Amino acid sequence: MTRSIMSIYNNSMKSFRQNLTVDLRRLRVLRELQVRATIMATAKALHLTPSAISQQIAALSRDLGVPLLAPHGRGVRLTPQATVLLEHAALVDAQLERARADLAAMEQGSLGLCRIGAFATAVSGLTVPAVIRLRQRTPGIRVSIEEIEAPECFTQLDRGDLELVITVDYRTGPHRSDVRYHRQDLLDDPLLVAVTQRHPLARRSSIDLRALADDCWIVGAMHGPCLEAGAAALAAAGFNPAIAHRVNDWSALLRLVEAGCGVGLIPQLAVDARVLRGVVVRPPAGESRPSRHIYAAVRAGAERSPLIAAVLSALGTVARERTIEASQRGARR
Repeated sequence: MTRSIMSIYNNSMKSFRQNLTVDLRRLRVLRELQVRATIMATAKALHLTPSAISQQIAALSRDLGVPLLAPHGRGVRLTPQATVLLEHAALVDAQLERARADLAAMEQGSLGLCRIGAFATAVSGLTVPAVIRLRQRTPGIRVSIEEIEAPECFTQLDRGDLELVITVDYRTGPHRSDVRYHRQDLLDDPLLVAVTQRHPLARRSSIDLRALADDCWIVGAMHGPCLEAGAAALAAAGFNPAIAHRVNDWSALLRLVEAGCGVGLIPQLAVDARVLRGVVVRPPAGESRPSRHIYAAVRAGAERSPLIAAVLSALGTVARERTIEASQRGARR
């Protein structure tokens, strides 16, 4: 036994290796030897032979390029290098335990990062309330939000830069049966008519779009799903609007309406935080109320991820609450 120990000690007396490759199982053997004090007791505790214990420690010593055992009477003692190594090994073990806990939490959907792409009003009206809900219930879930419109959001979703997108149904967008995506419908966001308080129709509970055919209109500056929904509503009303202003910010649209520069259509989600004193918003008259349909999409199969399922669930809850609020608000009008 002593000859074997001397061999371990002598073979390891070489320069320290800068590139460490450490077998964690060998570290556990060394730790057990520190506790048991003898190779024989260590072998018994680990259900190995004394020779196997010696070989494991010798291999670890070679990997590191430092001596780990030194002869001590008829037995062995750990070298100062071995003591330092085990101090670091304890930190490694602790970090591995944290990793195991985090991986288990990810499997349960209570930890992880979900990158969401959404258009502006969906960020403020749906995503932020969902993030607040997630923070209260599952604080381990982190959300990164990027304001982005379709179709660019689908490009990033396909590329893996986003885990989830919130968008609006539009003519050239993915159809409902597109096998590339799992889709979760969120809500129908009604389009409301915005007019100045001085407008002749401002006192009505609802406004017939056809009555605004001769007004100047304020619309979006860029083509996209939201502009498409408004254009479809006006086309269904039977007229092509005289467009006076094009803006891409709902607050700017309301400011222009307030200034008497025209009328416009604005979605309910964009109204709540932006209503101005000089502006009146009313639902269009008639049974067929124009709206934009908002939904969330993830890559097909990703909905089975507990993390993504938790985010979809929070978005669904917020969407249902907003639908109920809109219904109650409409009943009071």
